[in-house]
Amino acid sequence: MKTYRPTTQSRRHMTTRSYKAVVTASTPHKALTKGGKRAVGRNSQGRITSRHLGGGHKRSYRMIDFKFDKRDIPAKVETIEYDPNRSSYIALLCYADGERRYVLAHKTMKAGDTFIVSETAKPVDGVRMPLREIPIGLSVHNVETTPGAGARFARSAGNYATVVAQDGKYTHLKMPSTEVRKVVSAAWATIGVVSNEEHHLITIGKAGRSRWLGRRPTVRGTAMNPVDHPHGGGEGKQGRGHRRARSIFGKPTGKGHKTRTPKKYSNALIVSRRKVGKRKK
Repeated sequence: MKTYRPTTQSRRHMTTRSYKAVVTASTPHKALTKGGKRAVGRNSQGRITSRHLGGGHKRSYRMIDFKFDKRDIPAKVETIEYDPNRSSYIALLCYADGERRYVLAHKTMKAGDTFIVSETAKPVDGVRMPLREIPIGLSVHNVETTPGAGARFARSAGNYATVVAQDGKYTHLKMPSTEVRKVVSAAWATIGVVSNEEHHLITIGKAGRSRWLGRRPTVRGTAMNPVDHPHGGGEGKQGRGHRRARSIFGKPTGKGHKTRTPKKYSNALIVSRRKVGKRKK
């Protein structure tokens, strides 16, 4: 992590990533980038459906390969790059046939490393293979839900799932949330931990930096009027007036309240529910 001298109140506690120690290229591969307008929390009618989103610095989108459909063709890591659209670093691969693709970089990946997607490869960091071929106890990321659907689980900075059991046609994975879940053994995953594991230690430092990231201000419900939020109203500082905390829509939230859909399709795949609270590990 990079710290700063307290030349201003904003700088006093601000921290950022140490890019020089990791990133090897300052500009992206142009053929794998595209522009476009971000939704910033609005639907097709322009109405806000996700609050507190909007603005932010203009971004160029890097097209990341989550399908990994080039099997048994070795690739070489050319560069490790910053991506403004995600918390982890990305790696530019050059396959033996000359094609280039972006993938999520794992924790120990560096320029010059080799990468391969294969069922018969040795299970080491950076290799992508079916879950049934991965030994118990190894950490994996970029995990598919169904074979060929593309990576869905464990894609954020520092995240990983752990293979805890092989059970017939299913593999049991301990997710980053501590939930233990069954995933089809034929689904593919990449061995290792996602890069930039210090991401959660970053201190934003000032409101303006949040605006650069596209995060608009969040107002506390208790500071609103009763017409705007269930916690609003009262003279001066008041309690919320309810047994449980509520969202702006009046639904119970926080304090360990379960918000998962009771009849969700994936309930049958959950071996043990996630643990909540300070001691979730």
